[in-house]
Amino acid sequence: MVFETIGVQTLLMANLVAIAAMMLILWLISIPLRDVSFIDSFWAFGFVLISCVTVRLFPFGGVHQQVLTILVVVWGLRLGFYLLWRWRREGADGRYVAMTSKAKGNVHLYTLKTVFALQGLLMWIVSLPLQLGQYGAMGELGPFAMFGAALGVAGILFESIGDWQLARFKGDAANRGKVLDSGLWRYTRHPNYFGDFCFWWGCYLVACEAPYGWMSLPGPLLMTFLLVKWSGAALLERRLKRSRPTYEDYIRRTSAFIPWLPKA
Repeated sequence: MVFETIGVQTLLMANLVAIAAMMLILWLISIPLRDVSFIDSFWAFGFVLISCVTVRLFPFGGVHQQVLTILVVVWGLRLGFYLLWRWRREGADGRYVAMTSKAKGNVHLYTLKTVFALQGLLMWIVSLPLQLGQYGAMGELGPFAMFGAALGVAGILFESIGDWQLARFKGDAANRGKVLDSGLWRYTRHPNYFGDFCFWWGCYLVACEAPYGWMSLPGPLLMTFLLVKWSGAALLERRLKRSRPTYEDYIRRTSAFIPWLPKA
């Protein structure tokens, strides 16, 4: 039963419980698989779950809610199925293999804390624009929301094209050990992460027109940190410097994150 008087605290707590339940189920699945790599795809699917729970509990957000829901469903399903396909094709992710190899004690309890619980908490914070942006927003889209929606769409397209170009490049055996430096990858070393960045800041701008939306700023700030400094670009580049002899030259001539003309 849906209650129109549901409070924003109740909504936030309900989504936290939904995320915890999802992560617990995924952790149980990972035990017989002996692989946690599939969590990356459910990182994307999880935001779709959050948006659906929010719509179910508070279906009164008007056009702002519709825009945010459409954006996250398109973004989440596209990215989630792509990452699931990549996991099925390439197998266990080396990052997670290295992480679990350092586990002390029971490896499954270790992954419950360091992979599933941690990602669940991060997901809840990053999703604040989706949760608070859908709560209480009324009326037509204003300038912030219209620009945010356009930025979100641009981010989805940029990320999708970057992933497609990379998958096509890696699918050619002749490119083994080489660095992709054409297409969007000519202008930024991380077009997929830059697309993610645009998407989440776009969602935040849409959320800013809701009563509590401005308070969701920790969401895009955290996602930016994850993409640039922690689990995204920084971690990937450390690995590529070791495995790709020409990557240092690619770094020298290609913008680190924001697309820009390459250096000669």
